[in-house]
Amino acid sequence: MIEIKAPEFPESIADGEIAAWHVEVGEGVVRDQVLVDIETDKVVLEVVAPVDGELLKILKEVGATVLAEEVLAEFEAGEVSASTAAAEEKPADAVGKLVAVNVATPAAEEKPADAAGKLVVVNVASPAARKMAEENQIDVTQISGTGKGGRVTKEDILKAVAAAEQQTPARIQPGRGETTMQPSEPVAGERVERRVPMTRLRASIARRLVDAQQTAAMLTTFNEVDMQAIIDLRSRYKEDFEKAHDGTRLGFMSFFVRACVEALKRFPGVNASIDGNDIVYHGYQDIGVAVGSPRGLVVPVIREADSLTLAEIEDQVRSYGIKARDGKLTIEDMTGGTFTISNGGVFGSLLSTPILNPPQTGILGMHKIQERPMAVDGEIQIRPMMYLALSYDHRLIDGQEAVLFLVTIKAFLEEPARILLDI
Repeated sequence: MIEIKAPEFPESIADGEIAAWHVEVGEGVVRDQVLVDIETDKVVLEVVAPVDGELLKILKEVGATVLAEEVLAEFEAGEVSASTAAAEEKPADAVGKLVAVNVATPAAEEKPADAAGKLVVVNVASPAARKMAEENQIDVTQISGTGKGGRVTKEDILKAVAAAEQQTPARIQPGRGETTMQPSEPVAGERVERRVPMTRLRASIARRLVDAQQTAAMLTTFNEVDMQAIIDLRSRYKEDFEKAHDGTRLGFMSFFVRACVEALKRFPGVNASIDGNDIVYHGYQDIGVAVGSPRGLVVPVIREADSLTLAEIEDQVRSYGIKARDGKLTIEDMTGGTFTISNGGVFGSLLSTPILNPPQTGILGMHKIQERPMAVDGEIQIRPMMYLALSYDHRLIDGQEAVLFLVTIKAFLEEPARILLDI
């Protein structure tokens, strides 16, 4: 008998929650097949089978809180039956053609056959996903799974529910308190509401935001930057840049990351953090880039940003965006960081006050580029302007230092050559 244990969590994560079991008791699995998902404050971790064998007993059910290396289940090593092995591969018909794949019942259930008697492949929907689909009357066979091997996850169901709600509002069934999807429009005057449990990530975000406001002396200073120089630079070299760097597109974020790195070198206090009564000055610039995901806002980190080219920064930002969308970010991707950039402009935000990401002492907010009349050399011109916001911890950073830091970023962005010339 083998004990299936939770992985060792990083120091920043205290515990996790069982999100879904992908295998039922008595079901045979092959090595490296996903057994269970553990949702933490930052990412969802997959625990896989160590060898071929069978799941004997589940010790931690869905929703249970688990600690690092805590025993989750009992597992017995052994040969996998032919039926189980077949579930891992797509069967072929008599002439070797693959039969169409569809999302349906768990692997432990009997696989259906079509009219000609051919075996049809079924992808696995996790127990939590199936339960949520049943509660919301969602047909799981119509959903393309984003999990490993096409598995339908809880997040896939949440997306389907949200999409369905845009077309058909949810309705409370009288006397039962259950929310279901109704095929008809709601009755005039009917009060509609829907209750769902908060995910650990959302709860963690909420807790950290409240902690940041309660523990830090947070202030925000504002400025605006004329984006014309960067826009002209991108327009002039966009095609050459893409050809030289294997299709990598030149965006705005790489300029902001480089500008922040150079400013952080000149104002090391903004790159520092507070640890109790100590100030920790970091001799490197690891820039966190806030990105949205189906599970909430996450902040993957671009490490050693000072040593990266604009193309390498753009590649990392794009890669993190894809991983965040697909729920593939790892704990290592989001651990650490000495300064954060948040781009609300991609959603149309014109001005905001970003909240600190503790223990960091500074965060830069980017906003929408909007053409405005500006006085340039005594004349009124229409310029593409962006508001910048720097939130900072006044316990460590004085107002003068914060303003000069933001002005330095503005200077680098309005004259990108300063970055190359180190002036």
